Amino acid sequence: MRTRFVRKCAGVAVGIASAMALSACGDATQDDQPTVVASTNVWGDIAAAVAGPDATVQSLITDQFADPHSHETSAAESAALTDADLVIYNGGGYDEFAAKAVVGRTEHAVNAFAARVDKSDDNEHVWYDMRTVAVVVDQIATQLGELDPDNATAYAERAQAYRDRLAAITAITDHLATEHPETPVLQTEPLAHYLLSAAQAQDLTPHEFQEAIEQETDPSPAAVAVTRDLLTTGQVEALIFNTQTRDSTTDALRDIAQDAGIPIVEVTETLPDDLDYLQWQTQNARVLADALG
Repeated sequence: MRTRFVRKCAGVAVGIASAMALSACGDATQDDQPTVVASTNVWGDIAAAVAGPDATVQSLITDQFADPHSHETSAAESAALTDADLVIYNGGGYDEFAAKAVVGRTEHAVNAFAARVDKSDDNEHVWYDMRTVAVVVDQIATQLGELDPDNATAYAERAQAYRDRLAAITAITDHLATEHPETPVLQTEPLAHYLLSAAQAQDLTPHEFQEAIEQETDPSPAAVAVTRDLLTTGQVEALIFNTQTRDSTTDALRDIAQDAGIPIVEVTETLPDDLDYLQWQTQNARVLADALG
């Protein structure tokens, strides 16, 4: 069976420790500022850029090796979600712990999956879609402006500046789409779906294999054989490897890619410790460009 690699975040522990950690994961709370709670540090980092000094932001999951799919909230985390002026979560079945916490909520909340530009695409990893992130940034600015009218202009200005920087990431994938369209790739899990779509790369991963890995079940021997064959016969130009959800099957694919000299593009579900969101996604786009270009 598949194993999710999870390392507990010192800032998101359980019980009383969690109550202390929540403030450690965000800025010091000020009574006269709106409080924002994000399900993961991906959305928390984005929210903090829009909030600036005018609102406080806490992220519940900050560990780059944690799995939001299986996260269970502590009492302190549940209280933080309930008490927040604004909750930002991914939605789409990705962070159910946060989605459940906002059921029936009449206060402000942002569901990133619901904000996606292409409603026909049901891949939940929408933070890899710059178009959707731009919409979420605007929604955060709007809702913070409603909560804090005195600083509404500042939120809007920071949101505009953030969208401008997102455009630099889009420029990288646009160049790939123009210069190297339909480049075949393989993914261990459909995490970078929107990044590949923006680059117009062709994902050849068998659906049966991808679905099994994502659902944490063992793919059939036939699906594994077909997937391995894509690497051993050189049918793909890169392997997109999710370092947070790996097992012996995906590690074997990595070994095959390395032996075959096929570039490996590592991706993660949560924000690395040493990067902000814009730096992280710029790096992802550039590494993909190097692999496919």
